[in-house]
Amino acid sequence: MKKISPDVTIFIITLILVGVGVVMVYSASAIMAAEKFNDPYFFLKKQLCWTLLGLVSMVFFMHLDYRILEKFIYPLFFFSIFLLVLVLIPKFGRLAGGARRWVKIGPVVFQPSELVKLFLIIYLASSLSRKNRKIEGFTNGFLPYLIIIGVIFALIMKQPDFGTAVLLVIISMTMLFISGARMMHILASIICSLPFFYLFVYKVEYRRERVLSFLNPWEDPLGKGFHTIQSLIAMGSGGTTGFGLGGGRQKLFYLPAPHTDFIFSVIGEEFGFVGTGIIIFLFLVFLWQGYRIAAEAREQSGSLLAAGITFLIVFQSFINMGVVSGMLPVKGVPLPFISFGGSSLIFTMSGVGILLSVWRHRKKVKNEK
Repeated sequence: MKKISPDVTIFIITLILVGVGVVMVYSASAIMAAEKFNDPYFFLKKQLCWTLLGLVSMVFFMHLDYRILEKFIYPLFFFSIFLLVLVLIPKFGRLAGGARRWVKIGPVVFQPSELVKLFLIIYLASSLSRKNRKIEGFTNGFLPYLIIIGVIFALIMKQPDFGTAVLLVIISMTMLFISGARMMHILASIICSLPFFYLFVYKVEYRRERVLSFLNPWEDPLGKGFHTIQSLIAMGSGGTTGFGLGGGRQKLFYLPAPHTDFIFSVIGEEFGFVGTGIIIFLFLVFLWQGYRIAAEAREQSGSLLAAGITFLIVFQSFINMGVVSGMLPVKGVPLPFISFGGSSLIFTMSGVGILLSVWRHRKKVKNEK
């Protein structure tokens, strides 16, 4: 029996997860949208538009040779960093929920940090593949990347967006390790950064309270522990098979952000352990197939690119699941493919397209060699 190729598997999983996202965004937001906008389909219509754009982008990048992106990644990458600076300027940056994470250019509003995620991975894959064994050195190998990562971390923290900043650092360090950077350099950089994490977390009141409420959310059930408690109630009340589509109760103005960061809780309440288990299984299969693409890529840049994109999507999904299940402090990290949001969905699907391109063009790379 012929094995299904990893690109087909990932393409199918992506379509399934995006489809689940469209359905669950409507289920989680319909009543809230009717109350707030007098239109139960308000969020659904937006998500459908973004899904269509995401599909077009995924198919486009899937057929585009990923090495073409590598040729232009340096100006694109530094332009994305410039956009992070632009976010901080009140004239361009859009303030929402106490954070300035969106930039408005004409009629277009998007989140530059989502673009930086993708461009950073492409930049690292392209640059590290040229370094070869030089990455083992510190001054000319590891340090320049550490500086770039530090600048991006600082700009994203300024928004502030601690979850995305930490996610980017972890992905970057993983790619550096895969490319041959010394573990001693990575561990030393982590140890040296601990005082900064202390300042960013413990010295910032609301982050410190989030960590403390994570340890014991019931200490302040109507305050800092409210998000976690309502999420746990939703997850726990779903039982084995849940209340069925649309049957959840916590989304009825109890669970904060039910259609965005906490949509996995709604899935747990409406489809129970079975539903959440299927979602986790799909992401694990995505991880396995992404690993296959990275392992069978014909050149190092393609391998690093596939590994980085796969790790970004899967690790972000498990961070989100960890938050909603009370295993991690509350962070504003969406569930890939499923949470409501245009920037996240479009750029994540673009990343999948690039991942599939690595597989589709591996034979072309081999023939050229």
